[in-house]
Amino acid sequence: MISIYSVLVLILAYLFGSIPTAVWIGQAFYGIDVREYGSGNAGATNTFRVLGKKAGIPVMLIDILKGWTATNLAYLIGVSTTGNHHSAAFINYELALGVTAVMGHLFPVFAGFRGGKGIASLFGMVLAVNLQAALLCVLVFVVVLLITRYVSLSSIVAGFMYPIGVTFIFPVYIKSVIIYGMCICVLILVTHQKNIERLLKGKESKVNLFKSKAAA
Repeated sequence: MISIYSVLVLILAYLFGSIPTAVWIGQAFYGIDVREYGSGNAGATNTFRVLGKKAGIPVMLIDILKGWTATNLAYLIGVSTTGNHHSAAFINYELALGVTAVMGHLFPVFAGFRGGKGIASLFGMVLAVNLQAALLCVLVFVVVLLITRYVSLSSIVAGFMYPIGVTFIFPVYIKSVIIYGMCICVLILVTHQKNIERLLKGKESKVNLFKSKAAA
């Protein structure tokens, strides 16, 4: 049975996810709303593209922290309620909190419900739930990025690697984790629809995450 306390923690997770890091940093330090430039997304990649690495790195790290922190709010309800931290009930609650935070990033209440694509926050969630699978996704992301220089393609491939990782490489014998991994794939395909179209047409922008705005 879902308690009022559990619902309140879910709301807190959404509020964590709703922190519009890219928007606030852009407006506070550069006088720019990144959603009006580049891809129009309030995420780390567009912040790198529009404002450079000095803004992009903090946005990326904070967005990852949002997902990680929100997922770990599961510990606030105590293992006495859901079982030990390896139990299916506890992991399911972690997943619920993480998904809620990602929804907050996609539709942030603090920024007119116009957010980013949720990849960094999604990674923070995966990092909290399954460290090994998260590191595998990072490795795949970096390799694809170095080869192609497409952040979108790297995110898509890394996202698809997660369900493969938890199913075959670092098997997790909890069905909800595998189902969640499949849902990640669907979410990534939906949020990256325009990127996929540009990739197929050869019009997707290649980025160098290590160049400054001045060099862009």
